[in-house]
Amino acid sequence: MRELVQGEAIVKPETIYYLPGHGGRLETGLGQALLSRGYNVSGRETIGEFREIPFSEQVAIIADDLTTHCWKPEGLVIANSFGAYLFLHAQALLKPYIGKVMLLSPIVGEFSTEDTRTSFVPPQSGRLAQLAQDGTYPTPKRCEIHVGELDWQSIPANVVKLAGLLGMKVTVVPGEGHMLDKQYVSAVLDRWLDVDRSESKFMG
Repeated sequence: MRELVQGEAIVKPETIYYLPGHGGRLETGLGQALLSRGYNVSGRETIGEFREIPFSEQVAIIADDLTTHCWKPEGLVIANSFGAYLFLHAQALLKPYIGKVMLLSPIVGEFSTEDTRTSFVPPQSGRLAQLAQDGTYPTPKRCEIHVGELDWQSIPANVVKLAGLLGMKVTVVPGEGHMLDKQYVSAVLDRWLDVDRSESKFMG
């Protein structure tokens, strides 16, 4: 049985804790891809009441979700765009996460583009970089990042720099923007999840 949890996170075996981007939902897009692979999906959506609370409270809630429901070696966390920004800030409050993490097109700080005259300065925009430079950020034990070469929101150069300081594996996808190609993401998910299931069988 697949269980979708939008309120308090309830994580069962074969459940993925998912943090979509701004306005994203647990059951659509990437969430639907996870459900179609037979996983339960739990997490937080940046819509409604959760979106209205202060950023620091959002981060604290996610940190509590991780420690209360997901803190195990076989734990699985996937975060996309601003959801990845929330995860990275939540991780900063904790010990290094012991499960597996995948970050897709992560926001890692402020960004802007002259083409559309669009800019975005997220809360605590310089905190991640400062912790990384200070060598005090608690890097997750197993984390991989995927970002598009042409992504002006995640800004590949900034992602690569942060990942390098933190010792995270990052893949820059040629020719891709903020919305990574569905076939690419599907292949990455299949590889990442197959490895996890193989590890689980070996361990059990």
